[in-house]
Amino acid sequence: MSAAKYIFVTGGVTSSLGKGIISASLGMLLQARGFKVTIQKFDPYINIDPGTLNPYEHGECYVTNDGAETDLDLGHYERFLNVPTSQANNITTGRIYNNVITKERQGEYLGKTVQVIPHITDEIKRNIYLLGESGEYDFIITEIGGSVGDIESLPFIEAVRQVKWDLGANNAMVIHLTLIPYLKAAKELKTKPTQHSVKELLSYGVQPDILVCRTEMHLPQDIRKKLALFCNVHLNSVIEAIDADTIYDVPILMRKEKLDERVLAKLKLQSKAEPDLEHWKDFLGKLKNPTEEVTIGLVGKYVTLPDAYKSIVEAFVHAGSQNDCRVNLKWISSEEINPETVSTLFKGLDGILVAPGFGERGMEGKIEAIRYIRENKIPFFGICLGMQCAVIEFARHVVGLEDASSTELNPKTKHPVIDLMEAQKKITAKGGTMRLGAYTCKLKKGSKAAQAYGEATIQERHRHRYEFNNAYLDRIEEAGLKAVGINPESNLVEVVELKDHPWFIGVQYHPELRSTVMNPHPLFVGFVEASVKYKKSLTA
Repeated sequence: MSAAKYIFVTGGVTSSLGKGIISASLGMLLQARGFKVTIQKFDPYINIDPGTLNPYEHGECYVTNDGAETDLDLGHYERFLNVPTSQANNITTGRIYNNVITKERQGEYLGKTVQVIPHITDEIKRNIYLLGESGEYDFIITEIGGSVGDIESLPFIEAVRQVKWDLGANNAMVIHLTLIPYLKAAKELKTKPTQHSVKELLSYGVQPDILVCRTEMHLPQDIRKKLALFCNVHLNSVIEAIDADTIYDVPILMRKEKLDERVLAKLKLQSKAEPDLEHWKDFLGKLKNPTEEVTIGLVGKYVTLPDAYKSIVEAFVHAGSQNDCRVNLKWISSEEINPETVSTLFKGLDGILVAPGFGERGMEGKIEAIRYIRENKIPFFGICLGMQCAVIEFARHVVGLEDASSTELNPKTKHPVIDLMEAQKKITAKGGTMRLGAYTCKLKKGSKAAQAYGEATIQERHRHRYEFNNAYLDRIEEAGLKAVGINPESNLVEVVELKDHPWFIGVQYHPELRSTVMNPHPLFVGFVEASVKYKKSLTA
């Protein structure tokens, strides 16, 4: 067994309480003390991964360097810890059952009846221990998705019970995140939902070691005492998690509540040092006291659910702080954009990002948006499909290929300037079959992209099936849209830039997935900087 300590984060009363943010905040505090930390997410749904889920169902699908399509909480883990995650950091019920059934088909269980206990729980435990076996980490934080009491999460809770029993009290612990609602009519905070949630957890044989209580109001001492008494935890293990202005406040709030100290005490560990939070506080100071302000339009097809673009939103937070600038986002549905509405929708914007997406819905709106941006010299940033739409728009209205399109939008187009990748043409299965993960890109010297990165060779994460059709490369470049980033192995066009424009960059990859608090992504930093300059030029 590994020497790593295991921390489980469960949730009660309701979902969406912020288990991912609490896990990431605790991980960051332990990391700031000099410990090595990783966080994994166990999701109770039966999909193998969230790759085939509609963003309206599940928010953004986050992609790791090694090509895993994962839960958006892994984005929080990376943004807070500045450490890449992998396939091993996100496990679903679907993956667990798939592994067990595959083993059964291969005869590994030697004629035994395959059951939830021990076979499913053993497979869950194997995945829990996997990260710890490398010897690389001091702490493995495991977030259990959903809420205690859900049918789907029962095998995971049982696996947690067994791990606590296997490893002993000094090596594994449970943090239970719960809700303390405030009833305005009674002017009271209510502990009963939390009591019931802990009772449910106890019925499965798991006693939480620490309660983290989400609340709109500060928890008075008498409420803390009541929770400690009826939930059977120490008084100083009742942690207040009051609503914060920004998720990046949460580590500081958890430090004030001494969550990291309680964890170390429970696991009988001496801290290597007091947590060094200076860089984090500097980031927060700049975030909350900006000297500039811009409004950037985010054009997409899932704008009614901002979680669909979670990493983009957070990348703007990081880049805004770096530029001492508050970035206000204006969400614009690409389906509402047409030649009659575009100038009204884009009024007062200092820059426009055209977001990634799949399918033909809203695509023509994105193309119309980019035409307006190009002609009016507004700073533009296109990501994945946004870059592809920029190529289509340019081919139609500048190169003169009126029928130019993507075969995703129009399979019969005479000018498929965006086409299905060769490697994708024989693929019929939808799950995990796109071009996924980190690939190398070489940037052309003197390009805006190369200036932003400050280096010629980069690695970025991908998630796509369609690509720039190199048969049209010469004609498009001659007209002024330059391919300034190329994959050296496949010759795939990764980055395009428009000549004679203040800032017009489209990228085939997803730069937002690499932006963290400590390392804001250079393209987002450059785009925000260009938007600030554009705004100033209008008032000069």
